[in-house]
Amino acid sequence: MDRVHIKKLEIFANHGIMPEENTLGQKFIVSVDLYKDLRQAGRTDTLDTTVDYANAAALIKQVSEKSVFNLIEKLAEEIALALLKKFSVEKVNVIVEKPWAPVKLPLETVSVEIERGWHTAYLSLGSNIEDREGHLKAGIDALKESDEIKVTAVSKFIETEPYGNVDQDKFLNGCVEIKTLMTPEELLRYINIVEENEGRVRTIHWGPRTLDMDILFYDDEVVYTDNLKIPHIDMQNRLFVLEPLCEIAPYVIHPVLGKSVMKMKEKLSRKNLY
Repeated sequence: MDRVHIKKLEIFANHGIMPEENTLGQKFIVSVDLYKDLRQAGRTDTLDTTVDYANAAALIKQVSEKSVFNLIEKLAEEIALALLKKFSVEKVNVIVEKPWAPVKLPLETVSVEIERGWHTAYLSLGSNIEDREGHLKAGIDALKESDEIKVTAVSKFIETEPYGNVDQDKFLNGCVEIKTLMTPEELLRYINIVEENEGRVRTIHWGPRTLDMDILFYDDEVVYTDNLKIPHIDMQNRLFVLEPLCEIAPYVIHPVLGKSVMKMKEKLSRKNLY
């Protein structure tokens, strides 16, 4: 992807473990790459189609000077997040150099380098208690409240029969597409809090719930831990997931099965006819 470079921006700030570093301050050197498709900027020659590097440099300076951090790792993280939230870029690479690091040995500089960016994830939502539509909309609103999540597509809600435990009311189901700065584990923790805030109680497996949110896809990553399975381990067998997901992401490929959402939906629909 195209990139805008800001190299060797010098900043005087107060970061470090040693007390004198926090009080006297020292020089830091910051370099960033901002990843963005610059074709339109090259065609139109207009500033709003690229990254205003003057504003980006000013933001880096502001972030660096407004707080005191022990670690340059923390400084790099805060710079990356600030740039991603303010500018329309897909990812950033940040290098923070500390040329006056107190290591008592001759060196040119100490530095850290990180890369952070927006990730595409798909979530399923379901509810079969009380105001089902209200719970789903509250869940979507809670996603929008996070400055590390952008809701980019929402499917229609469909009414479906309960899955697994059939002795309960019908569900209302939907799917959303999001862009997020969170890792899969951070996203899972966030949606679990959203569920709890809507009164979710985990007592019966596949039982009634006010709000159920699952991570279906996260980029094309495969995650398999005790607490998290991505892609969702049973989504290919759930028409109530595939139908709304197909509305907003028909051509997304399952990274394990190698089939698109549309193909999985068509296969399961044919199976349910017999």
